[in-house]
Amino acid sequence: MFTLEMSKKKKLVRIDLASGQNKQKGFLGCDIVKMKGVDIVHDLTKYPWPFKDNSVDEIWCSHYVEHIPHGVGLQDGMVDFMNECYRIMKKGAIAKFLTPYYASNRAFQDPYHVRFVTEASYLYFTKSWREMTRLTHYPITADFEIVKYDHSVNQAFVGRASDAMQQMVMMNWNVIDDLLVTLKKK
Repeated sequence: MFTLEMSKKKKLVRIDLASGQNKQKGFLGCDIVKMKGVDIVHDLTKYPWPFKDNSVDEIWCSHYVEHIPHGVGLQDGMVDFMNECYRIMKKGAIAKFLTPYYASNRAFQDPYHVRFVTEASYLYFTKSWREMTRLTHYPITADFEIVKYDHSVNQAFVGRASDAMQQMVMMNWNVIDDLLVTLKKK
């Protein structure tokens, strides 16, 4: 188990999952390969992760979720990943996930992308939504509040009127490049 050292002055424990060489400032980098910026070497598909329950104040995860392998039947890599994030986060902690938008060429360009992520993908990790849709048989323990969704608009569409943008997003590909979702542990 990785021990998170705390000074006398309480610091926030912030983990950048799958940080690679792009670790966020003020975060501990965790990735499968030791390289510059990686403080903790761990395969994020192996559970449990080397963090104690309820020990993390914030998670940042950029361009990893789309790489998580699918499973078989009710076992799925994204479910396991989100359950593990939930396990290590403190109550009220924030997690931010940045992925290519499902309706963007960016989602398909990398041969290592194995899943496509939409805003609705994160609904499964809220208990009230699973109850409402009668999906409580899913092996999901996570119960997040969806704080907000942010979209990275393709440069070709920046500055368009919001009503025109909404229509373009619904009817066209490559209007949105990336999706950033912010979740909070209930």
